Amino acid sequence: MTAQFLIEPKPREPMKHQYDYDAMTTISFLKTYGLDEHFKLNIEPNHTTLAGHDFEHDIIIASQYNMLGSVDSNTGDPLLGWDTDQFPMDVKKATLVMNAIIDMGGLSPGGLNFDCKVRRESTDDQDLFIGHIGAIDTFARALRIAAKIREDGTLSKMVKTRYASFDEGFGKKMEEESLTLEDCEQYIKEKGEPVLTSGQQELYEMVLNRFV
Repeated sequence: MTAQFLIEPKPREPMKHQYDYDAMTTISFLKTYGLDEHFKLNIEPNHTTLAGHDFEHDIIIASQYNMLGSVDSNTGDPLLGWDTDQFPMDVKKATLVMNAIIDMGGLSPGGLNFDCKVRRESTDDQDLFIGHIGAIDTFARALRIAAKIREDGTLSKMVKTRYASFDEGFGKKMEEESLTLEDCEQYIKEKGEPVLTSGQQELYEMVLNRFV
């Protein structure tokens, strides 16, 4: 029998300065000590927001480094500074998560798991069923939306255009880590200040809203 070892980034528990604060620090720790071939990350978005990132941030980071092993599908209250383990009901946030999972070709052998709790005011037995059913329905709907986004291709083309400067020339060399600070200095002296290009944040959000 074989199994995948997982480690879960968890800020502020039990202390605020620790090696597994978020996905990036945990990946760095594993790579530094040669453990990245043995472990992948179990990301809980509630912990991601406690680390000061967006809900989907650590899932995207872990997937980009091929280190996403499973998702502990809990969310939290953004107004509280603690791990409240709520059922995820935000379709837009779940869509961004499922989009990252599709990008990496699926989530295996891990998956979506819940160790959520109903809210204090949800006192009926049926609330526990409603929480689980509603949360998995949220991710199911998000998966369908993410598939439509990919099929449409508008957002992926926009992102490709936004970062096109990293596909050739100086930008490509920078991404390949083949430049020195002296190379960067010389480039600026020769080319001058770069032309400011709008990030078009509102346009990206508007396009996403068409699907959600």
